Amino acid sequence: MPSPPAEDRTSPPIAQRPLELILARNLLTNLSTPGFLLDNAATVVFYNEAAAGVLGRSFEDTGKMSADEWSKTFGPLAPNGTPLEIDRINLTDAIRAGRPAHGEFRIRSAGGTEVPIEASAVPIVAAPHGSSGAMVLFWPLEADDPNR
Repeated sequence: MPSPPAEDRTSPPIAQRPLELILARNLLTNLSTPGFLLDNAATVVFYNEAAAGVLGRSFEDTGKMSADEWSKTFGPLAPNGTPLEIDRINLTDAIRAGRPAHGEFRIRSAGGTEVPIEASAVPIVAAPHGSSGAMVLFWPLEADDPNR
C-alpha cells in the first residue's frame, strides 16, 4: 500500500465529537420541537429542521457557529430588541456549570423578524470530567396569549 502524501502524514487527526453529542444530534434530528446542540465551547454544532423553520436558515447553510457568530446572526435579544450578552443569560449556565436552565428572550430570524421564545437547556454529561455540551429546546411564544 502506498504511503499517504507528506501533507496527510503531518496533518493533525480530525477531532472526534464525543459519542454523547452524536447521540444527542440523532435525537434532535427526529424531534419536531426546535432545538440546537452546543459543544462545551458554546459552539452551535447542530440545529434541527424545526429550528431552521423558525430561524429561516438551515444548518446545512450556516454550518457550525461560534457563540459570537450565533449572537450576531440570531440573538438572544431583550424584549426591546437590544442584543443580550450570551454570558448574561441563564441558559449559558447549562454549559458552564453543568446545570439545566430555562429562560425567555427573543431571537432574530434570517429575515429580520424578532421571535419571542422560551428555551430550556439541558447539559449533556456522560463522563466524570463534566459536560460535553448542552441540548437546547425552544418554542416560539404567541404574542397575543392572554396568559402571558
